[in-house]
Amino acid sequence: MAARETTVNVLLVLLLPAVALTALFIGEAFYITLATRIAILALAAVGLNIALGLGGLVSFGHAAFFGLGGYVAGVLATHAFNMEPVALGLPGTTDMPVIWLAAILLCGLVALPIGLVSLRTSGVYFIMITLAFAQMIYYFAISWPAYGGEDGLSLSMRNGFPGLNTARPFPYFIVVFVLLLAGLFLFHRLQASRFGAALEAARQNPARLAATGISPFAIRLVAFVLSAMITGLAGALFADLNRFVSPSMLSWHMSGELIVLIILGGKSRLFGPLAGAALYVLFEYALGGLTERWQLFLGLVLLAVVFFARGGLIGLLAGRPRHG
Repeated sequence: MAARETTVNVLLVLLLPAVALTALFIGEAFYITLATRIAILALAAVGLNIALGLGGLVSFGHAAFFGLGGYVAGVLATHAFNMEPVALGLPGTTDMPVIWLAAILLCGLVALPIGLVSLRTSGVYFIMITLAFAQMIYYFAISWPAYGGEDGLSLSMRNGFPGLNTARPFPYFIVVFVLLLAGLFLFHRLQASRFGAALEAARQNPARLAATGISPFAIRLVAFVLSAMITGLAGALFADLNRFVSPSMLSWHMSGELIVLIILGGKSRLFGPLAGAALYVLFEYALGGLTERWQLFLGLVLLAVVFFARGGLIGLLAGRPRHG
């Protein structure tokens, strides 16, 4: 069964570049963009999967970090275009690596106090506190007219990466896909490390973990901050993909979508976020053109997964359950 799951994982990770290369060959840029969207949502879900899948932390506020990453990309690019400093004399930039670093650092700094408060609770209280923090950031963005308020913020052009023409769909897909692979590798290393074992213990039996001298609170806090940083990176990529950032990236609906991706693909599974993102985007594309209520059918699939395939799509294809 392990070999079967490995085969499923390999096929999944090869599917996106295969679709993008085929689309490039036949001259259909739209499908490259579709593959890029899947990769970005998968990366965001990989971030959340550290907190949710490994740590059992059902955060309903990760849209805050996804949206903050997007606003970092939009704000820095806007100030670079207008040749104005952002704050404290710091210049704007259209350099992707700099923007990614800024998004990662900002999301980490914001996640730290949120985690310090939220992780003192558990269960539904943790869910509601993370949601409350995300909504505060959402309403702040709406009331921020300097950067579009409710209308959002447009990017005049896609930000650049050294040596690549990211304005073209395929080079940008390559950038996003490499970052997705890096995120998956990091998740794998965390899951297989002593930190991952401690995080699993904090989820299953925090009292026993504390008896060994390891603080469950500290372990969860580190996982929460790491999770936010990866999701923030995905948000910056998403803003560049659409050349637009809006408060909708910060809304609780976005948090719900990320949780749905993980459940669809398989909670705590390495390639679960990728499988869930692919399934979600395919539903959106295939049924969105037929009816505005395409999410009804997605909801039915989600119910079927919850009742009959607790391991998600990966578990269903691999043929073995994973508990936890």
